[in-house]
Amino acid sequence: MKALRDAELGAFTFFASALPHDVCGSNGLPLTPNSIKILGRFQILKTITHPRLCQYVDISRGKHERLIVVAEHYSRNVGDFRQGQTASSEKVLQIAYEVLEGLEFMNKHGLVHRALSPNNVLMDCKGNVKLAKFGLYHMTDQGADVDFPIGNPSYLAPEVIAQGSFHPSDPSCDEAPLPSGPKTDIWSLGILLFELCAGRRVLQNIEISDKLKFILTLGCMDDIVTVLAEEHGCLEIIKELPENVVELLRKCLTFLPSKRPTPAELLGDPVFDGISCHYTPFQKPVCLFSSSLRCAHLELPDDIGDLCKDDDEDYMSERGIDEVYHLWCLAGGDLEKELINKEIIQSKPSVCTLPKYVLEDGESFGQGRDRSFLLDDTTVTLSLCQLRNRLKDVAGEAYYPLLEDEQSSLPQSNSSNELSATVTLPLIIRERDTEYQLIRIILFDRLLKGYPYKKNLVWKEARVDIPPLVRGLAWAALLGIEGDIQARYDGIDKDTPIPTDRQIEVDIPRCHQYDELLSSPQGHIKFRRVLKAWVVSHPDLVYWQGLDSLCAPFLYLNFNNEALAYACMSAFIPKYLYNFFLKDNSHVIQEYLTVFSQMIGFHDPELSNHLNEIGFIPDLYAIPWFLTMFTHVFPLHKIFHLWDTLLLGSSSFPFCIGVAILQQLRDRLLANGFNECILLFSDLPEIDIERCVRESINLFRWTPKSTTYRQYAQPTKAGGEGIFGKTATYFSSDYQDMAKTDLSREPLTLCDLKAEVSPRISAEDLIDLCELLLGGPPKRNKSGKPKIVAVDIRNVEDFGRGHVSGSINIPFNSVFGPDGELVQCPATGVLQNYRGRVIVIVSHAVKSAALFAAHLVKVNFPRVCILDGGISKLNPTGLLTVPSPQI
Repeated sequence: MKALRDAELGAFTFFASALPHDVCGSNGLPLTPNSIKILGRFQILKTITHPRLCQYVDISRGKHERLIVVAEHYSRNVGDFRQGQTASSEKVLQIAYEVLEGLEFMNKHGLVHRALSPNNVLMDCKGNVKLAKFGLYHMTDQGADVDFPIGNPSYLAPEVIAQGSFHPSDPSCDEAPLPSGPKTDIWSLGILLFELCAGRRVLQNIEISDKLKFILTLGCMDDIVTVLAEEHGCLEIIKELPENVVELLRKCLTFLPSKRPTPAELLGDPVFDGISCHYTPFQKPVCLFSSSLRCAHLELPDDIGDLCKDDDEDYMSERGIDEVYHLWCLAGGDLEKELINKEIIQSKPSVCTLPKYVLEDGESFGQGRDRSFLLDDTTVTLSLCQLRNRLKDVAGEAYYPLLEDEQSSLPQSNSSNELSATVTLPLIIRERDTEYQLIRIILFDRLLKGYPYKKNLVWKEARVDIPPLVRGLAWAALLGIEGDIQARYDGIDKDTPIPTDRQIEVDIPRCHQYDELLSSPQGHIKFRRVLKAWVVSHPDLVYWQGLDSLCAPFLYLNFNNEALAYACMSAFIPKYLYNFFLKDNSHVIQEYLTVFSQMIGFHDPELSNHLNEIGFIPDLYAIPWFLTMFTHVFPLHKIFHLWDTLLLGSSSFPFCIGVAILQQLRDRLLANGFNECILLFSDLPEIDIERCVRESINLFRWTPKSTTYRQYAQPTKAGGEGIFGKTATYFSSDYQDMAKTDLSREPLTLCDLKAEVSPRISAEDLIDLCELLLGGPPKRNKSGKPKIVAVDIRNVEDFGRGHVSGSINIPFNSVFGPDGELVQCPATGVLQNYRGRVIVIVSHAVKSAALFAAHLVKVNFPRVCILDGGISKLNPTGLLTVPSPQI
C-alpha cells in the first residue's frame, strides 16, 4: 500500500440497482443484492497499486443499496487547463504518456477504465497524472449492477455508443453487449487530449441525441481531428501543433477499433521518443511471502543533519493510505456524515418517498424517478484535521521505534503515561483508541517487515494484542508461514471436478453469510478455490462439514490473497486439528473428547459431577467446538479475539477455552437438567470473549503439560519457552513438544482413558514442577504456598522406604476397604488445607490411584491428577527421599 504523502482521502457514492424481493435464485435462496456483488468485486481493486493510479482504500454499504467508495484523491485535474490557455505540446505529451502508463498497468490486471474524462484524470502537487475511478466499470460488472451508464457520453468511444444502454432487468434486451476493451479508453484519451490542445470543451453544448449522431457520423471521415477542429472553431490552433502531437491525436481518434492501438502499443509509438527516456518502468514491491529478496529503498540527504531540521515534519504523510484511513475512522470519521454535510446525501420526508401509481384512465400519481439514485460524480475530500489533532502529541520517535529496545513495546510519546495505562484497558477499548493503535500498527509493521528474523518479537508483542489492521499478516507470522506461497498455491489443481465439490457448494452459502464480504459471489468463488485446494493437496484427509467454517477467518483476513489464506489454513489444521479430517476420525475425536471431559473434572469438579449425573457428555455439544475451533459457534469478530490468543498457545489450549465457556454458563448448567442443557446449547447464549480468553489463559497456566497428552496429537520437535513468557511457569508449554523419555507418559487405550475421571501426569512433569533436579523448593504461587502437592497413598512402610520430597502420606487402606468401599473421606482431614493446588496421587498401582482421585473429584476437589506409571517411574531416578531415623 502506497504512502499518503501529498494525497488526500476522497469519497464518492452511488446506488446499486435494487432487486425484486420475491425472486429467488436457482438454489432456492434469495438473490444476492447487487451492492453485495459490487462490494465483493471491489476488494481486488485495493491491490492495484501504481504511481499513475489513485489507490482504492475501502467501500462501505449503507441503506437502500447505497455504496460509498474511499480512494486516494487530489483537488486538481486536467480539466483545469481548459479554464485558461491551451496546454503546451510538452504538457500534452506528458499527460498522454502518464495516462497510457496507468491504462497499460490496468490492462495487465484485466481492467478497463471506461470512465476516462478530465474529472477523473487528477494531478498531484508535482503535476503528475493520477487516474481516478478506474475501477467503477469493473466493480459494477461492466455497468450491469447499476442504473446509470459508466462513462461520460462525450468521451465514450463510438463502438460503446453503438451498443446502446443495457440493463439485465430490461425485458427488451436479449443479451448483454460485449464488455469494452482497452481500445475504448484510447478514444476517450484522444478526446481529452484534443480538448487540452484546443483549450475548450467539445461535444458538450449540444443535445445528447445530436451529440451521439455526430460521433457516429465521424466514421465516414478520413481525418477526424480536422473535422472536430472545424466543428468547434479551433482549426488554426490544431494546425499550429507539432506534428507528433497531431499524429498522436489521429491515432487515438481512429474510428474503427480494429485500427486503433491499445495503450501498450501506443506507449511504444515513436511520438513518445522524446519523453519516454525520462520515465523508469514501475516495479511492484516484493510481498512478504515470496521467493524474492526484500529490501527497503533508502535515500539519505547529502547532509544527514537535514533530517533533524524540520520540527514540523508531517510524519502521518509517510504512513500508508489504508493505515491513515483506519486511524481516521477511529478518530471519529463518518463517511455518511461527511457526504451529508456536503449535501451529496439528502434526506427526504417519508411522504416524498411514496411510490408512483397509475389509474385505469392513465392518470398517474406519486413521485417520478428519484434523480439521487443516478450517479453523482462529485468526490468529497475527507478532512484529516481531527485525526492530526488527535495525534499531535505523538512524538516523532514513535513513528520509528527501536525494535531491540526493552521499552519498545511501550508506546513512546509525550503522553506515554496515558498510553501505558491504555494497555491495561479492555481489548475492545484498546482497538478503538486512535493513539494506541497508531503505536501498535507502526511497531507491528516494522516487525513484520523484518519477518522471519523478528519472529520472536512478533510473538512477544502478540501476547499484548494484535492490531486489527495487521491481523492477517500477524497470524501468518505466528503460524510460521514462509517461502513462495503463491507458487505452491498456483501449482494445485483447483479446477478439475472432484467428488467433494457438491458438498462444498452446499456448505458455502451457509457459512458466516451474515458477513457482506463472505456472502458476495467473489467470496463464494474464493471460498470454493481455497477449500478445494486444501482437499486436493491433502489426499490422505477428507472434507468434513465444518472445514468451511475453519477457512472463514483466514479468507476474511486475506480476501485478496488466496495463497496466504490457504497457507495459514494448512499450517493451522496440523497444529490444532491433527488427523481430525481422516476418513475415519472416530478414535481421534473420542480421545479428544475424553481428555476434555477430564479437563472439566480437573478444573471444575462440581460442574463435571453434575454434567455426568445428568448424562450431558461432551459428545453432545463439543464436537462442533473443536472440529471448527469454535468458528461454527461464534461470529467472526469474536473468533478474531479468541484466535489472537489461541495461535499463541499449544494444541492443548482449546481444552482450556472449552472449560472457560462452560464456566461462563456454570450457574445455568448447574441449575438445569439434561433437556434444558440441550436447549441451552442449541442456541448458545452470549459469551464474553475477553473474559473467556482471560480465564482460558489462567486455566492453561494451571494445567500441567502432560495432563492433556493425546497419543493421536501431532508429533513435533522440542519447543522453546512457554507461550506466555518465562514468568508464566512451566504450565505454559506443550507436552507434545517434549522429547520422549523413560519418564514420559505412556499411551492408553481409549477404554482405559475413559475409565479414569482424572488425568494422568508424567513423572518428568512432577519432577520439573517440584524442581527436584535443581534441589529447589516446589514452585510457589503469589501467596507463597506451593502450587503442587503429592499425595502418596501407599502404606506407611512403603512410604518410609522412599517418597517424593514434601509429599503427604494417606494410605489407601485407611480410606478404602478391601472391596474398594469408602471407609472415610480423605477430604475431611489434612487435604482441606491443600484445596486449590495441583494434587498428584502417587501409588504402586494406578488403579487404586484412579479410585482415590475419583473420590476426590466426587467431593469437589479441583486439580486432581494421577502419577502415570506410579512410584515405579520415580525409583530409577534416585530422587526419592528417605526420612532420617529418629534418635
